[in-house]
Formats: sequence, structure tokens, C-alpha cells
Amino acid sequence: MKIGILQTGQAPEPIRDSIGDYPVHFARLLDGQGFDFATWHVEAMEFPASIHDADGWLITGSRHGVYEDHPFIPPLEQFIRDALGAGVPVVGICFGHQIMAQALGGRVAKFTGGWAVGAQEYDFAGERLTLNAWHQDQVITPPKGAQVLASNDFCANAALAYGPHGLSVQAHPEFEDDFIQGLIDTRGRGVVPEPLLQKAEARQGGARHADAIAARIARHFKTHARADTPSEAI
Repeated sequence: MKIGILQTGQAPEPIRDSIGDYPVHFARLLDGQGFDFATWHVEAMEFPASIHDADGWLITGSRHGVYEDHPFIPPLEQFIRDALGAGVPVVGICFGHQIMAQALGGRVAKFTGGWAVGAQEYDFAGERLTLNAWHQDQVITPPKGAQVLASNDFCANAALAYGPHGLSVQAHPEFEDDFIQGLIDTRGRGVVPEPLLQKAEARQGGARHADAIAARIARHFKTHARADTPSEAI
């Protein structure tokens, strides 16, 4: 099964060179699920020719805000609407979570409560999962008809479902602690309040439940991929 990664940003160069860029981390997160991956760098205006160039689409995180004026945002929003309208499964993570919500009529803004950095606990319908996060923007108002799948006291709309084919998560299950530390060192100092960075560093090494989200993502793709796609059997 072919998963197309729509890359909406890049990791900071020092950790991109040493730890890997965003597609590398998603390939590791979903390793063993029977997926093949291809990447389109949509931030650089490299888009698939068709929504059917992959069996499912995964939208990465980004340092950009979805409400900012970047050339790639309007065509990405249209791509999301077209894919979901055609029954092609789409998954969004962090920026991907936010751009899916915005494309479908929701509202995204900087959260007045500030930043979430490092390990955060989320309630997935009674299942408590700890995942790494890195964001200040949030989905403030979900699209009409979207189902809230997870939340916590800081982030009310931490995971959303958009009909049967759309799934998005605010946290970063693909980020391990070394990547979070890299973000702290390259993008956090002087931007994110220092006590939050210190708290994130203090919680490194603890249990994370990225595998649970990986399983949800894999199940979403395998369940909702079109039966008539030309790729290998699911």
C-alpha cells in the first residue's frame, strides 16, 4: 500500500542532517505496517499530479501557521477537500491536523494559553496516551460535523475525525525525545518560555504511546483505502 507524504516544512538543518527530516520519522513510526512511502515537498510547491497517486495521504508538521500567506496553502487545502471527497484517506499531524481543519471550515489560531512542548497526556475516549508535542497554534473551532477523538485541559481538539476518511492528531507521535531536544536547542530557546523547555527536558526518557497512534493511523489507511487502487493488496 502506497502512502504519499505531503511534506509541509523541514526540520532545522542541524537535526535534519543528524536525525533525519520529517518523512524519515513517519517511515519509522509506521515501519512494519506494510506501507511504501513517496514524498512530495508541497512547501516547495511540489504537488502530486493526482489525488490517486497514492492510496492514502499523510500531511506533516511545519513551522508555518496555516493562516499565514504561503503559496502552498491554498492548493493543499483544495487537495485535502478533493481527496476526502473522492474517498481517499488523509491523515494530518500537527500542522497537518490544523490544515485539514481549516480546509474543511474550522478555525485555527495561536492559543492564548501558550505552548505545548514535549510529553503531554491526552484522553482518547478514556484511553490515556502520552505523546510528544510542539505547538502554539491550535484548532479552536472544529469543522462542522467533525468528531473530537481526543483532548486534554490544554488542547480541546487534540484529534479529529472528518467522516470516515479523514483523521488528524495535534501531537507528534513521530517525534522521539532526541528530536524534541533538537527543536528545543534550535527553535525553542528565546521563543518558548524557558520553564516549559526545562519541564520538557525533565520529562524525557519517560513512556510514550506513539505505537498506539501508529496503529490507529495504519488501521485508518488500511480500512478506508479504495478497493480499486492499482497498488498492492492491502
